[in-house]
Amino acid sequence: MTTAVFRPTPAPTAASFEAQELPPQLFRVLGTFVAMTGGDTDLELVGALAEALLETPSYALMAEQLRRDPACAALIEARSIPPPAHDLEQLANMPEGSLGQAYAASLARLGYDPNLHAGMAPSTDAAYVELRLSQTHDLWHVVTGFDTTVTGEIGLQAFHLTQFPYPLGAVLTAQALLSATLGAPELLPELVEATRIGLQMGLEAKPLFAQRWEEGWARPPQEWREALQLRPFAERVGRL
Repeated sequence: MTTAVFRPTPAPTAASFEAQELPPQLFRVLGTFVAMTGGDTDLELVGALAEALLETPSYALMAEQLRRDPACAALIEARSIPPPAHDLEQLANMPEGSLGQAYAASLARLGYDPNLHAGMAPSTDAAYVELRLSQTHDLWHVVTGFDTTVTGEIGLQAFHLTQFPYPLGAVLTAQALLSATLGAPELLPELVEATRIGLQMGLEAKPLFAQRWEEGWARPPQEWREALQLRPFAERVGRL
């Protein structure tokens, strides 16, 4: 009988780190991550984080996985971007209870510009996916029922992760959990619960990325949810 001999891995040297040639976008990602963990909640930081992550292989892999779904692939292939204006006044005047009316009310309450992405022309599948996700982010809030508090935002990011491997969602979820752990531990239980529910919702629902929301403004959110096999967050809290 022979005895295995444990041989510790040699400690890394400066030369070995230099040989790895760490990608420059790593430092951009880490810089925004640290700034956000330090309490900077400026939305421009999220945009900078997305731009840095777009330069990594993870975004290309995400787009590749989305393409496995025929409806998602068709949307990506067409680079489908709605006309360069959501007329909030027109949407707000849609029937009470319609998706358009609910979306307009949400944007008006938050003070967001619905035409923020007008005129953008993504050159890659990954850039298109990120543009479309950014453009429809608030629609996903309306349909899933996650609010725009930190807890709601992280629940929605977790929802993304079981629909497809969304790099920005992964980093934002990790950052929020770390920030709560270090600076606001009282928030950790609700963040963990929202993450758990978001993951479960994403597993159960049909692909939200594939939806052409702008073709169904008149449909009530509940009708959309039923078609997507999506039970909203408020109905799940404390029940799973």
